[in-house]
Amino acid sequence: MLNNPTQTIMKYLPIFLLLLLSYTAHAQSDEQAIDEVLSGIHTYASTANFDAYFDLYTEEAIFMGTDATERWTIDEFKGYARPAFDRGTGWTYVMTERNIFVSEDGNTAWFDELLENDGFGQCRGTGALVKTNGGWKVSQYNLTVPIPNDLLRKVAGMIGDLQPEN
Repeated sequence: MLNNPTQTIMKYLPIFLLLLLSYTAHAQSDEQAIDEVLSGIHTYASTANFDAYFDLYTEEAIFMGTDATERWTIDEFKGYARPAFDRGTGWTYVMTERNIFVSEDGNTAWFDELLENDGFGQCRGTGALVKTNGGWKVSQYNLTVPIPNDLLRKVAGMIGDLQPEN
């Protein structure tokens, strides 16, 4: 019989450590799987692999592009992307930094990433993923071009000049 607190701790310590290790490994594997999905999006877009690219999104996904009018359901986004992918010319964004966060229940994740693009320079992608029976899938992706604060008023004015007057 264990009546010494040290003996009790020593008896249950291996079980506690095993549970902690299991939890940590599970969290790391989710982050790794999410990282692979996000990297896959960029790889498949760059190689114009339509089916592989869109398999990484949920059926209800939303894609928001850099233009304020670009808020697409996944079906609308497929329509936009299909001609470019059919020509073999997708788009290339190279990830330079990525942060991934997983919800406490392990079923939802969100991310932010910095990307480089030959035409647009530095861009930012943000979004959310959900865990499905088929693995992690992107439910929302938002692509933006960060504007340095010193240029923001000038760029906002230029955008305002493009808007029709009411």
